[in-house]
Amino acid sequence: MKYILMMNTMKAGFGAFGSWSPQEIQGHIAFMIDLSKDLTAQGVLVAAEGLAFPDEAKVVRAGKDGEPITDGVFPESKEFLAGYWIVEVDAPEAAYAIAARASAAPGVGGKPLNMPIEVRQVMSGPPEEFV
Repeated sequence: MKYILMMNTMKAGFGAFGSWSPQEIQGHIAFMIDLSKDLTAQGVLVAAEGLAFPDEAKVVRAGKDGEPITDGVFPESKEFLAGYWIVEVDAPEAAYAIAARASAAPGVGGKPLNMPIEVRQVMSGPPEEFV
């Protein structure tokens, strides 16, 4: 089964990322790189990406003629998606264990951030009863 693990963070806390020391930022990035390497070695990593800062995000809707209408940036947003992993594992508990590892990425002083990681199964299609 495939699961997406979405790393959500508070906008206020993420803004503080720029105040971290270079060593703290390097430690955080090294942790994330090592996690991806380990998941690749285990054969469970399908994809993983960090995302641009939320001040670059736009919400797009189709207008009357199908042309894109964009809204944003949304400074009032309190949380945003910072990155994600897609993993393929045999049971949801395996995805939860990976999410817990990612949640513990180090922050200031090497202290675990305990970021919320949302775990959802990736569906290969609509439920059978709707096809």
